Amino acid sequence: MKNMKDKIYTLEELIIRRQSWKKQNKKVVFTNGCFDLIHRGHLQYLAQAKELGDKLIVAINSDISVKILKGENRPIKPEIDRLLTMAAFSFVDAVVLFEEETPTKLIDALIPDILVKGGDYEIEKIVGYKTVTQHGGQVLTLDFVAGSSTSNFVEKLKN
Repeated sequence: MKNMKDKIYTLEELIIRRQSWKKQNKKVVFTNGCFDLIHRGHLQYLAQAKELGDKLIVAINSDISVKILKGENRPIKPEIDRLLTMAAFSFVDAVVLFEEETPTKLIDALIPDILVKGGDYEIEKIVGYKTVTQHGGQVLTLDFVAGSSTSNFVEKLKN
């Protein structure tokens, strides 16, 4: 198996990789999230995302970004653990960290062919929708697995 760290990129490195994939006519799928505690909903979602194209890029919120979005007690796992966990999956081709609340900067730089999020999102409201569709790409939602939410698991552990 490829070294997990070989799948973790800076934005600058990933732009070069993306250009290489484009020259090879590889269809690139992009998704993002906190991916704090991996559960079956994540696994199903990521596997489905990979089936949509040739390469799957997963952007992960930094620790600071997760705290802003989810609250002071999150993330549970530090960003390096979340990056390495994601890079270990065979269906993930590239992992990149982002500090901002949204991956707008990444999407604008990488212009994926397909942008995906979970089924609990409205397509037109997905961050990156305009960029991707203006460049001829697709924005899709994938099936949401009921009961598979990190926030639900955290609440369950508290109680």
